[in-house]
Amino acid sequence: MARRDSRRRSERERSSSRREREPEPEGRSFVGRWTRRILVWGAALTLLGALALAVAVFVTERSLPSYERMKTTQTGQTIVVRASDGSEIVTLGPSYGRWVPYERIPQTLKDAMISVEDRRFREHWGVDPIGIVRSVMVRIQSGHWRQGGSTITQQLARNIFLNNSRTFDRKIREALLAMAIEQKFTKDQVLELYLNKVYFGGGAYGVDSAARKFFGHSGEQLSLAEAAIIAGLVKAPSHYSPTADAAAAVDRAKVVVQTMQEAGKITPAEAAATDFKSIKLADEQGQNSARYFTDWVLPQLDLLLPDNDQPIEVWTTLDPAAQHAATEAIQSNVPKGAQGALVSLDRDGAVLAMIGGTDYVTSNYNRAVNAVRQPGSAWKLFVYLAALEVGYTPDAKVKDEPVTIDGWSPRNSGGTYAGEIDVRSAFAYSKNTVAAQLGNEVGFGAVANMARRFGITTPINTLPSMVLGSSDVRVIDMVRAFAAVQAKGSAVTPYGIRKITSTEGEVLYSHRPDPAQQLVPNFVAAGITDLLQSAVSIGTGRAAQIGRPVAGKTGTTSSNKDGWFLGFSSGITTGVWMGRDDARPVPGLQGGTAPARAFAAYMKIATAKRPPEKFDTDLKMPQWQLEPDDEVMQSNPDGYFYADPDGNIVEPGAQNRLPGGDSALPSGEQGVPVPEGPPAAGDDFLNRATGKQADPARPKPKPAASPKPN
Repeated sequence: MARRDSRRRSERERSSSRREREPEPEGRSFVGRWTRRILVWGAALTLLGALALAVAVFVTERSLPSYERMKTTQTGQTIVVRASDGSEIVTLGPSYGRWVPYERIPQTLKDAMISVEDRRFREHWGVDPIGIVRSVMVRIQSGHWRQGGSTITQQLARNIFLNNSRTFDRKIREALLAMAIEQKFTKDQVLELYLNKVYFGGGAYGVDSAARKFFGHSGEQLSLAEAAIIAGLVKAPSHYSPTADAAAAVDRAKVVVQTMQEAGKITPAEAAATDFKSIKLADEQGQNSARYFTDWVLPQLDLLLPDNDQPIEVWTTLDPAAQHAATEAIQSNVPKGAQGALVSLDRDGAVLAMIGGTDYVTSNYNRAVNAVRQPGSAWKLFVYLAALEVGYTPDAKVKDEPVTIDGWSPRNSGGTYAGEIDVRSAFAYSKNTVAAQLGNEVGFGAVANMARRFGITTPINTLPSMVLGSSDVRVIDMVRAFAAVQAKGSAVTPYGIRKITSTEGEVLYSHRPDPAQQLVPNFVAAGITDLLQSAVSIGTGRAAQIGRPVAGKTGTTSSNKDGWFLGFSSGITTGVWMGRDDARPVPGLQGGTAPARAFAAYMKIATAKRPPEKFDTDLKMPQWQLEPDDEVMQSNPDGYFYADPDGNIVEPGAQNRLPGGDSALPSGEQGVPVPEGPPAAGDDFLNRATGKQADPARPKPKPAASPKPN
């Protein structure tokens, strides 16, 4: 036993001695150890990274909104303004068009987009490593980035959730979101989202918006050439826009078609047969005369839908054919260096056409609704309405002779006087002296009151010269007044929006007509219509004849600074104004020349599809109107409205006065409190209204059947 133990010790000693004599090569153990360590740590870090990535993708996926929510996610409010026939006038804000479901997106567009933007779309899981490597290799070979590595899913993530900054942090978040999107949604859903949300330029987001903007039709109807143009826009929307540079757009589309052929999506024969010359681009929308109308309509949305921030479609009253006719009528007839404006209303107040100037691009100032100009003799509408209301008829006799009122002596155009004539002739030939006498007789305040009643919103003076139109007015207000005459004395309120809907068709607002309000009795409306018809038939408005009954009135201001024609036919009321913005004279401008010709040119087209309508000019006088004049105005004075010297309405009656005589009425339309003072209607008017004895020094109107005294 002792010998065996000794032998074993001897062998161990010899083995140890050999190891000491043959040491391991220096370095092999060091490299091996570190190689093993790197492999182990690398595997561990990769496993941890994969685990962290999986957790991050899982958490991100859980935080993503639902598919329906992602469909409705948009940046900014989109407003599509449509004409009465449903055609698009203009789109404001980002335009997303209608949502096109995957199955209704043209296959050619799907193939084109995948071929040019992400050929491996169906193989990768949101991020394409092969695409990234390829992009880097191209970068190394060319010296700059020529090919992006972003997949369609990454672009979708950027469009919905991120911005376009080129930071590394944003790229990481983009990749993370892309992988989460791929986990949550199918490939078809991703492509549907992408094609309905990607930006194509010109404010157009999504295939439907792009197709309507560039080609004028739905995104569900795209030829191969159109699909190639749309797919080519994604790379650089502004550079390849067909409306900005058609040649660049076609060149880019040819590249798309070639790429589709290389990807096997189309045959060489189909690629060769692609005809880009057959594409018809839609007319550029927005920079035309209809923008005057939309500028007037759109601010009304704040009142109609004050809290809405979702995409909407505004269905307006504008008639495209009428608007085109109005544009041509103004541009063809306006004197050189002058501006023109036109407003046309249907019988219910719907605005059919609106022109605010000769060229919206040059000047977007809307003269139809914002400018205030003197109406000249067109203002006589209110003078004669007031006269008819107190007993005059178209056949009543008046005298055309020199007259002086409070030191003011009006003159007729041409300086001639006709002597005794009837009211109809005085109106038809726009006799200034007769208008002055009638205004003086009924009271200048009564004329102001009548103008207010018929919708004039600007300040009105009650100086004698006001009967000839010395108070500034707006075109739309004057058209409103004439429309009320056409409506047999019933108030007409202009409006431009019929309804507002969501992009899915839900009605958010619908226009409701105002309650009927009779401004003057029917016999007064019939009488003034008689006068207006005579002005066109035999008087100063003969140039406005269109081969069917027309009633209207001219207006010309001193030194030919303004020319007006306002009238109606077949339920359409139209007003035309022409003049310079700086109010300088326009040689030869009169209401019966260029404005009347523009009115006729427009109305011939606007009324073409309507049957002619004969005017109701039969005077059916009420019994009280046949009584002596002293009894005409006997009624409850609280039932009347009067105007102050500035034309603001004053409603007499104790219920409108506070103790001490202070007014309980709110401020006037111009924001100025209604002042105290004598009613502008005149003392004799009030005396008759209250049954008191009239002032014998002031001339009285005669009964309807009797001529007016000299």
